Amino acid sequence: MITAIINARIFDGENEIGVKTVLIEGETIVSIGGEVPEHAVIIDAEGGTLLPGLIDAHVHTSVEGLRDALNFGVTTELEMMGGFTKTGREGQLKGIEDIADVRSAGMGITPPGGHPDELMPGDGEIPDFVLKELEKMSEEDRNAMLAAHAHDHGEAPAVTSREEALAFVNEQVRQGADYIKIMIEEGSVLAAPGLPVLSQDILRAAVEEAHRHRKLAIAHVLTAEASRQAIEIGVDGLAHLFIDRPDTTPHLVKMIADAGAFVTPCLVLNSSIIGNPATIVANDPRVSSKLSPEWIETLNSSFSTYPQGSMEDNYRNVMDLHRAGVDILVGTDVSVPVPTLGGLAHGASVHHEMQLLVEAGFTPIEALQSATSKTARRFGLNDRGRIVEGARADLVLVDGDPTVNITDTLSIREVWLRGKRKVN
Repeated sequence: MITAIINARIFDGENEIGVKTVLIEGETIVSIGGEVPEHAVIIDAEGGTLLPGLIDAHVHTSVEGLRDALNFGVTTELEMMGGFTKTGREGQLKGIEDIADVRSAGMGITPPGGHPDELMPGDGEIPDFVLKELEKMSEEDRNAMLAAHAHDHGEAPAVTSREEALAFVNEQVRQGADYIKIMIEEGSVLAAPGLPVLSQDILRAAVEEAHRHRKLAIAHVLTAEASRQAIEIGVDGLAHLFIDRPDTTPHLVKMIADAGAFVTPCLVLNSSIIGNPATIVANDPRVSSKLSPEWIETLNSSFSTYPQGSMEDNYRNVMDLHRAGVDILVGTDVSVPVPTLGGLAHGASVHHEMQLLVEAGFTPIEALQSATSKTARRFGLNDRGRIVEGARADLVLVDGDPTVNITDTLSIREVWLRGKRKVN
C-alpha cells in the first residue's frame, strides 16, 4: 500500500522545501515531489507542515514514557541511563508497537555513592512510580520490568579502578548498549555537594574503551569545570549544558568546538534546577489533554536545587556554543513523574526545549534541525531525522508553520512511525 501525503509544507530536517507530495510505501519514504499513484491512500495535509519524527537526545524512559513520547510526535528517544539496550529492548518491548523507538547507554559509569544515587530511594524498595506502571502490565511484561529494575538499581556495579571501568564498558557493550555514558557530577548544583567523582585517569580509560568498541562516549556534566574535564578525556558529547558561566567560558566554548563534541543542553532541566516549573507548557491544552494528572503535577513542579542560577547565563552559554559551530541537540533529561524531578514530561518537553532554544536566539528552523537531522547524524541514526527518499517514514504533521512559529510543533494532526499511522 502506498500513502500519499499531499498539500503539506515540508521541513525536511534541514530546510523548509515548499509544498510537495510525500509518498510512503511500507516503512519507507519512497518519493518526494513525485506523482500520486492511482490507488494511493491520500492524506490531504492542507494548512499543515510535515516534519521528520522528533528525537529526544536525553531521556530515562519506560514503556509508558515511550508511549507518551509518540503521542507528541517524538518517534525516537535516546536513553542516557536505563534498561533499553538491545538486550533490554528484546526482553521488554517485543510486540509493543504504539511506542517510540529507543536506543540506550545501559548503565552509566559512576563511583560508589556517585550520581545518580542521590536521586534514588535509599531503602532499596521499588519506587511508587514503578509500582504504578507495574499495575498496568501483563504478567510477562511485569516480570521483564522487575528484572530490568533489579539490574538497574540493585546489581549494576560501581567503578573504583581502571580495570573495573574497562570491565563495566565491556559489560554494557555485551548487553547491546548503543553508546557509553559516564558521570562527572560533584553535586553542587543538585543540592548534594561532595558527591564522589572518578579520577580523570579512570574516566579516560572508559572513554578509550568505548572508542575501541566504536561507541560514542557521552558525559553527564552540569558545570563548566565538569565540562572541561569531560572534553579533556576525549568524550564525543556533553549530555547537558553547564549551568554556570565563569570568566573562563570563552575558553571552554573554544575547547568544545575544537574537540568537535556535541552538546545536548537540556535547557528545560536547567530551568527546573534554577526553580522554574513548566507551568505554561502544563496549561497548554495541546499538552494537558495528552498527559496523566501525575505528569501534569510534575510539569508544574521543579528541581529547584540551584536558585542562584540564571536562564540568561544558560541562553548566553548555548548561543556561544551555537555560534562557535558546536552541534546543539534537543534533549530533556525527562525520567519519571515525581515532583522533585519536576518541570519535565516525555514528549511534551521536546517541544518546550525547542521553544527555549528559540528564546535563547535560535531560529525556529535551527531548533527543528536540533530535534531531527542533527541528532540523527551525531548518533549515526542514518535512517531517520530527515524527509528524504529511502528514510524511515517517521513523520509528524502539524497545523501551522513551525519554521516561523516554533510553538506550532504542538499542534499535532498526525504521527507516523515506520510508515504506520498512529491511531489516536
